[in-house]
Amino acid sequence: MRYLAATPSNYVFTTVITLREQLRGRLAAIDRAAEGPELEFAYDRLLATVNYFARVQVLPFTAAALKQLQQLRQQQIRIGTQDLRIAAIVLSVNGVLVTGNRRDYEKIPGLQIEDWTR
Repeated sequence: MRYLAATPSNYVFTTVITLREQLRGRLAAIDRAAEGPELEFAYDRLLATVNYFARVQVLPFTAAALKQLQQLRQQQIRIGTQDLRIAAIVLSVNGVLVTGNRRDYEKIPGLQIEDWTR
């Protein structure tokens, strides 16, 4: 967290893929929740997630990202679909991916990675 706090906010982005994953998880938690405090908490977490993504810069999945994704698929890189899409977005903007998941993302040629958990 200290790296994030030290980085100007105009240099920090997330992706629409990450947004989708977070919302999907929050909605699944609501669907699983029993009525009562668990349901209240699940809705609270959904609202917090929506508010967070309203404040941060979200990179879209563009035609350039689609082109990168198609090139990565042609290389038959074996990582998860969502991770591959995130990588395509980052490559399309010449960005740096901050992740603790070096094992998968290191398989992608040309992707700049930083691990702030170390």
